[in-house]
Amino acid sequence: MTTAADVRVAVTGGVYTAPAGTAVPTTVSGALNGAFEELGYLSEEGVTQTIDESTTRIKAWQNGDTVRVVQDSHAVTYAMTFLETSEAVLEAYYGNYDAGVVEIRGDSRTRQPWVLNIVDGDHLMRVVIPDGEITDRGDVQYVNGNAVMYPVTIECYPDGTGAKAYVYTDLEES
Repeated sequence: MTTAADVRVAVTGGVYTAPAGTAVPTTVSGALNGAFEELGYLSEEGVTQTIDESTTRIKAWQNGDTVRVVQDSHAVTYAMTFLETSEAVLEAYYGNYDAGVVEIRGDSRTRQPWVLNIVDGDHLMRVVIPDGEITDRGDVQYVNGNAVMYPVTIECYPDGTGAKAYVYTDLEES
């Protein structure tokens, strides 16, 4: 059955991060742990989730039938572009920030939890990444007439249960 009321639009929301080891939420609503810090405005492209899987087909000699498919790799990433130049964004993008100074270094990678709240009117979704790391940093351009933006891709690593991310919805609450 088709239901137009089930169509969701990511109208607004927020991206939050906290130090490694911070307890992550396990529901769609409710206050975040106080250690989570919001990273402010994102570009109008919002957030892009990518699930990348690679498989190999095992074929039998008889008729070339596929008899099994083996997963070779699986990755989950979230890409976004931060619009604000704030302490929290600089810390996330560069991996360090201290008293007005960023050191651009090759050893500044940080794994930490991330939370993405997605809001459509009264409807909520919450993406929780228990263990994520910025593994791709796009180009930062300093241009007259445009915001300084910080494009990133967050790689999601499996937690103790093997989950790389959790998507909580308010479907059960409606």
